[in-house]
Amino acid sequence: MNKPLHPVHIYLESNPNPNSLKFVVNEMLVPEGLSFDFPDPQSAERAPLAKELFQYPFVERVFYMSNFITVTKREDVEWIEIQDTLRQHIKKFLESGRLILEPVEEPAQGEETENESVRKIKSILDEYIRPAVEQDGGAITYHSFNEGVLKVRLQGSCSGCPSSMITLKAGIENLFTRLMPGEVKAVEAI
Repeated sequence: MNKPLHPVHIYLESNPNPNSLKFVVNEMLVPEGLSFDFPDPQSAERAPLAKELFQYPFVERVFYMSNFITVTKREDVEWIEIQDTLRQHIKKFLESGRLILEPVEEPAQGEETENESVRKIKSILDEYIRPAVEQDGGAITYHSFNEGVLKVRLQGSCSGCPSSMITLKAGIENLFTRLMPGEVKAVEAI
């Protein structure tokens, strides 16, 4: 039997979405601040680990960020039945030294000009909201801001979470309307 290239330790964290589970690893998986969401097997074409996880019929979504992988399962399957299978699969994959993402060359892009409101929105997202969302196994990113409506993208455990819309309206929208009165009137998920 081959000895693993490096020992990988994984612990599990639940989050507000009962159908998602966070597999936290003792190493960084993707660069800080980046996240990768795979809502279906087709989107995982360049993500070998996610592609393998989608081979399990109970896996509905895979999300990578920092040092964790969030897996969303079908509602009719219990975590107790599948969590060890997924943990062992992830552990074996990572210990093999294989990359979880195939390298992709990004085309050079020009920086979008941001006005003061957009800079303030991004700052609030980074400082107040993103850390809490990441702790729950998800991600929130700025999408657009037009005529008082802030649109954000929810990923990972936040996608399809029963409480995400409550959090969006009662938490995030209230925070923005309080910190940016007259500018942000509503927050919507895309």
